[in-house]
Amino acid sequence: MSEPTGPVAVLASGGLDSAVLLVEMARSAGRAVPIVVRAGHPWEAAEVAALRRFVAAVADPRIAAVRALALPMDDVYRDEWHMGGHAPGWDEPDETVEIRGRNLVLLAKTLVAAAIEGWPTIALGSLAGNPFPDATPEFFAQLAAVCGKALRAPLAILTPYRGLHKADVIRRGRDLPLELTLSCAAPTGDGLHCGACNKCRERVEAFAEAEVVDRTRYARAR
Repeated sequence: MSEPTGPVAVLASGGLDSAVLLVEMARSAGRAVPIVVRAGHPWEAAEVAALRRFVAAVADPRIAAVRALALPMDDVYRDEWHMGGHAPGWDEPDETVEIRGRNLVLLAKTLVAAAIEGWPTIALGSLAGNPFPDATPEFFAQLAAVCGKALRAPLAILTPYRGLHKADVIRRGRDLPLELTLSCAAPTGDGLHCGACNKCRERVEAFAEAEVVDRTRYARAR
């Protein structure tokens, strides 16, 4: 993992990967700011609540309070599944969960905030095998370069988990309260994992592969 300098802004959705990354960035850089970007997806309130519970439980003074940014995308995404439609089911392939331009949307406003706030590094938990075009090393390098030039600020985008799979991340964070994180496309009204969507399957299988006890509560047990 590259050693970042200065405060690190971590794109933290409340999910497992970004939660572990947040802790590791705080430990290595000495200061990490969890950033949530609200685009209007139906699971966002549950994710933010999960992230705040996780941060409170970890209680690391090197982790700042959760910073929420708003970038509504409902007028663009409109009727896409991730704006309130049917979430991809347990057996559906990973390609079905694509949110087109997801990383571009998350990073656009965060990069502007980073230049203003003095966060030279932005980290996100993109994993190995991510098939989408806005998750490649080339994309992140080019975006950081063009935005750094536009914003007159040195900016870097780190993806230290690019060579890891979710099971690897679970092993790295096995001593953290991972059960407080949320990796679900259709959480229940009280914030439980639905246990029936593609993202829940990915989580269940990763815990099994990592051979780490999964203390997550699922509304539908598997």
